[in-house]
Amino acid sequence: MPMEVLTRHNENINKFFEALDRITRQAKEMAKNTRMPLNGEYLLTDKEVSEKLKISRRTLQDYRDQGKIAYIHLGGKILYKETDIQKMLDDHYYKAWKQ
Repeated sequence: MPMEVLTRHNENINKFFEALDRITRQAKEMAKNTRMPLNGEYLLTDKEVSEKLKISRRTLQDYRDQGKIAYIHLGGKILYKETDIQKMLDDHYYKAWKQ
């Protein structure tokens, strides 16, 4: 009985490589959207903060200029601690008073 040489033209091999390509793309996308904490703290860029808060980057700059939001200025880069953003939101939270 002759042995079949498996190549990419084999249907099962082709399906395997397609699945492998799909998994690789998904893993790369997950890695791109995942960041490790720095000393237990997640740092966000101005773009990320403005997207999360649904405000413009100009408004975010106004908040910095007015001292409304804490930030890190390092070598021309502006970063925000995720916990500082959450604290700012918590400090400006108003509970409903009517039930």
